[in-house]
Amino acid sequence: MDDINNMWCFACGPQNPIGLKLKFREEGDTYISTFIAGPEHQGYDGIMHGGLVSTLLDEIMARYVYAKGLTAVTAKLEVRYRQPTPIGQELRISGWITSQRGKMYELAGKIALPDGTVTAEGKAMVAIKGDE
Repeated sequence: MDDINNMWCFACGPQNPIGLKLKFREEGDTYISTFIAGPEHQGYDGIMHGGLVSTLLDEIMARYVYAKGLTAVTAKLEVRYRQPTPIGQELRISGWITSQRGKMYELAGKIALPDGTVTAEGKAMVAIKGDE
């Protein structure tokens, strides 16, 4: 990832003062991040805003392809909210590639609580830009 050009990314940019500042690692064929939502991330009291839940899923999936050296953008995103995502608990966000056809990658992702309970799942189609 070109860190110089992405310092202000809302999800992962280290210089964005209101950003999520996500950090990532690869475990086998899975891309992983963790996040603890604070009160500034809530919708209803004690529950993370659904738009931010979808942001976490979008970032873990599209950024996985980007981390592999490809310039990638989300073409389609589906989110299934299984239960409210709570504020103040460490969330494990994971994403993985399920298929690839030409310049399109299909990925899946999920957000889980420390006990393994899945609060949200996602599917994305990610398009590779340019001649890559």
